[in-house]
Amino acid sequence: MRLVIGLGNPGEKYEKTRHNIGFLILGKIAEKRGVVFRLESMYEARFAEMGELDDRVKLVEPQTFMNESGRAISKIKNYWKVDSEDIWVIHDDVDLEFGKIRINLGGTSAGHKGIQSIIDNIGEQFWRVRVGVGKSDKIPTDEWVLKNFEDSKKLDEIIDKVADFVLESLGNEMKEQTLTM
Repeated sequence: MRLVIGLGNPGEKYEKTRHNIGFLILGKIAEKRGVVFRLESMYEARFAEMGELDDRVKLVEPQTFMNESGRAISKIKNYWKVDSEDIWVIHDDVDLEFGKIRINLGGTSAGHKGIQSIIDNIGEQFWRVRVGVGKSDKIPTDEWVLKNFEDSKKLDEIIDKVADFVLESLGNEMKEQTLTM
């Protein structure tokens, strides 16, 4: 089994913010595969499932808010006995320009509190699909990530391409790489 986790904050207020790029991409993956999310309150997450029994993929949106994501992911990992390297986390990255994607296994949180929460709960050996949201010289990072994207056309293209990349990668071994969308 593989877990593909999108990070974000629950609630309509955060729906189109930079911090919710993980939720937006998971939503596109679910749409492309015709699966529907359901709330599983015991795990503090929403799930959608894809694939056959032997190759099951669970799409996961933690509902704990970004900075507590690790709590939900730990519950899910332990219950389903998923190896850390079978966990892919899609999240925003202010250190990458908008449209750049970096995939890597392990490493530090680089200041991302959602990723730090995951590391604190399950360790650092999970895959990260880091989606560049850029940063502002004028707006503090904690405010920047809670703002909506300005370029919705480019955002839609990035979401679509990252969703396709993740779907294509499910049949292969994930590898470290940098992509420009």
